[in-house]
Amino acid sequence: MISSRTIQSFVPSGRLRAAINLGNPILAKLDNVTSKPVGVSVDLASAFALRLGVEVEFAVFETAGKAVEALMHEDVDVGFFAIDPLRGQGISFTPAYVLIEGSYMVRADSDIQSNDEVDRTEHRVTVGKGSAYDLFLTRELKRAEIVRAPSSQAVVDMFINRELDVAAGVKQQLEADMKRYPNLRLLPGRFMVIQQAMGVAKSRGSDAADELRLFIESAKSIGLVQESLSRHRVEGASVAPKG
Repeated sequence: MISSRTIQSFVPSGRLRAAINLGNPILAKLDNVTSKPVGVSVDLASAFALRLGVEVEFAVFETAGKAVEALMHEDVDVGFFAIDPLRGQGISFTPAYVLIEGSYMVRADSDIQSNDEVDRTEHRVTVGKGSAYDLFLTRELKRAEIVRAPSSQAVVDMFINRELDVAAGVKQQLEADMKRYPNLRLLPGRFMVIQQAMGVAKSRGSDAADELRLFIESAKSIGLVQESLSRHRVEGASVAPKG
């Protein structure tokens, strides 16, 4: 039984306001017919609202950065983000529920053959501003220049139009963009694994963080996350292990 105090910490407005980030197509997108958000994060938000006994309201954002900002200003109550230490300063994350690969893309005739060759002074790497990839590469790349696109969906267009050297992002997003542009290829392997989690502002208190953590672990153990991935025909993502 969830205490009324914990429920109130999540829904001061009377309903659960969930931030849905469309910047990661593996987790959420707009339905072609209804134009409403659908996907794994939508399913989890709906299930958590049901657990709390309240209605759910979706706030749709084009980028993770804008979703994080909305959560920190408490314009929304919960969100779906990649776990990152910088974001963790103000957000209590659950354990990961899904793992996603991050990949590099180059032109077919590029001299770059492996991930280890990307971080060189002569290379310019484009990434979606404020994305998990941006935060990670900002810490990890010591020599290459990072060029930030307005959103993850705009990465490959900027990569092409500005004749940059490398595009970084969700593997599936890059593969989809390869259908629009010829003579591109992905570098072998991955440069990172994204741990996708739910999050609540730390200002909502430890009880809220604990309840959200329990929900995610339950959603994994009873098969809710796997069922949602399968129903939405998501490829390239796997259910995160317990804890």
